[in-house]
Amino acid sequence: MNENCAYCMEGELVNMFGIKIGELESSKVYLFREQSHPGRVIVAHKKHVSEITDLTKEERALYMEDIAKVADAMHKIFHPDKVNYGAYGDTGSHLHFHLVPKYEDSYEWGSVFAMNPEQVTLTDEKYEEMIRKYQEELNL
Repeated sequence: MNENCAYCMEGELVNMFGIKIGELESSKVYLFREQSHPGRVIVAHKKHVSEITDLTKEERALYMEDIAKVADAMHKIFHPDKVNYGAYGDTGSHLHFHLVPKYEDSYEWGSVFAMNPEQVTLTDEKYEEMIRKYQEELNL
């Protein structure tokens, strides 16, 4: 655990960019507040590690299963044409993946997604609705 890490500490740090959906076996899932890509989420490993290579083979397998489970839920709820997966962490060294649904007829199709375009925020009710749908699909 790292006291300067949004994913470890949650609360105010993570609330600046995400809303917790729930926890899976090896990860925490957050709805990304900026919703230029409807349904975008973050899947953060529960353990404070920087690299996927810092996990054991078994931990890596469980984490990738969580990511696949979230991607499957995303496909069922939002029907994207493609999901982009991004794991950067240059400035925040906690292993996490951005799952970004992409739609052929909308924002940024055919290009790399912007980390935080700051274009689309939702009402609390809409965030709650999206979170509920994810929780139902993920059995949380």
